[in-house]
Amino acid sequence: MKSLVTGGAGFIGSHLVDLLIEKGHDVIVLDALTYAGTKEHLDEAVKTGKCELVVGDISDRSLVFSLLKQHKVEFVYHLAAESHVDNSINDSSAFISTNINGTHALLTAAQEYLAQESPENFKFIHVSTDEVFGNLGPDDEPFTETTAYAPNSPYSASKAASDLLVRAWTRTYKFPAVITNCSNNYGSRQHKEKLIPTIIRNALAETPIPIYGTGGNVRDWLYVKDHCEGIYKASMTGRIGESYCFGGDCELSNLDLAHLICEMIDEFKAKEGNDFVSAASLISFVDDRKGHDWRYAVDYAKAKRELGFAPTPDFKDKLKETVDYYYKLISGVKKGSL
Repeated sequence: MKSLVTGGAGFIGSHLVDLLIEKGHDVIVLDALTYAGTKEHLDEAVKTGKCELVVGDISDRSLVFSLLKQHKVEFVYHLAAESHVDNSINDSSAFISTNINGTHALLTAAQEYLAQESPENFKFIHVSTDEVFGNLGPDDEPFTETTAYAPNSPYSASKAASDLLVRAWTRTYKFPAVITNCSNNYGSRQHKEKLIPTIIRNALAETPIPIYGTGGNVRDWLYVKDHCEGIYKASMTGRIGESYCFGGDCELSNLDLAHLICEMIDEFKAKEGNDFVSAASLISFVDDRKGHDWRYAVDYAKAKRELGFAPTPDFKDKLKETVDYYYKLISGVKKGSL
């Protein structure tokens, strides 16, 4: 099987590439290698001989078409996106360009490829976010595939627009696409600007750990490898024109998450036998983000029923592995484990 993964040098994308290779796919990665993409994430995949990295922009329609045709691609996994909310608030232009215009270029290139080559069993998997659904109150039911879109940031608005483009292509042109919407991911290879790496990095540097507002905002945490399994299942057995929500069944406030990570870091430092500042004492509350959604939660019942998806239940173990990864990456520790 031949697969094209956009954004495959990024956090989720690189883990998906590893999974696809494990499942027997030959993978072409198209990535612009901006600040969010890291070539080193693909080192092991490239060594297998089953992965080729092409540095390029998804908005380059002719490049996308040539890759699809040259490699006779059967699956497109579209993960390339600008994804940092704060960046979108400061300057939304890159989000419009990549998330909306880039998705449109991919769709039209794939549409032309289908018309010319007529590949069998071709499928386009559009990977999106639960943020397109907007904000939940403390007692609201979790998001489902039928929740109305109500994005509240330039980032989530751009992703909502990309979702709607894919939906329109499936309805108007009978384009073979599936949409997935996930909750907050965690795991190795995530960019340092995201919440969990930020908490770990600042705790190790013994500098203030910034938490928005009161820290009461709630997120549903999904292990990145579980998410990739869900994406893969959607590509294999997901129904054309349908969307599937993937959640981690793990709601935590940002403050509770920070305290949990701080406890793990203190545990690691205690094993080393050195004096250290308790990480939790570094937690610092900062002005809240503009338009900050209070709570996200995802009901993955449809994905469980139709795809057999379920997140792993051992959140604390997976989080500890994640903290261990960043601890070693940031501090240069070559041995030891949390």
